[in-house]
Amino acid sequence: MAAPSPSVPAWVSQLESPPPARSKVSGVPDPLGFSSGSPGSKVRDVAKKDGKSQPRKPPTSDEMETLKLKKAWEVALAPVKSLPMTAIMMYMSGNSLQIFSIMMVFMAFKNPLVGLMSTNQAFERFQTEGNSAKLFQTKLVYVAMQLVALAVGVWKINAMGLLPCASLRFPMTPL
Repeated sequence: MAAPSPSVPAWVSQLESPPPARSKVSGVPDPLGFSSGSPGSKVRDVAKKDGKSQPRKPPTSDEMETLKLKKAWEVALAPVKSLPMTAIMMYMSGNSLQIFSIMMVFMAFKNPLVGLMSTNQAFERFQTEGNSAKLFQTKLVYVAMQLVALAVGVWKINAMGLLPCASLRFPMTPL
């Protein structure tokens, strides 16, 4: 280590010249993927010797269509993944008219409606000539999942007593 100059703090000089590597303790193997030399030097040398450092070949069009379809299914099922948390939050917020429960109901209606209106935009990046029929199926599932999310909002409004179908809840008695 170099002696620190009076104007430079000790930590700066330690960063500029790190301590030498410790010798390896015998009997303790390196972890998988760890090389004890300089970072990446042995790994690069071995890869050059073996000839394994070939660039990755680009995926074929069939592989790309399969990948796009898988990603489209992830987008289609995304509304259902947040549904349990939304339902629990709505249940826990109670049925009284409070700001939190009103905000929850607003979000329960807003998110599915925005999702329904932007269905084509959500799937346009996955659209190709070969997968248009399969992508139509994913769009139908996406719309169905958005309608299920909307049904949770309707359930909450009914539980709060704001749905105008009071005859279903309290049957009218004749006078």
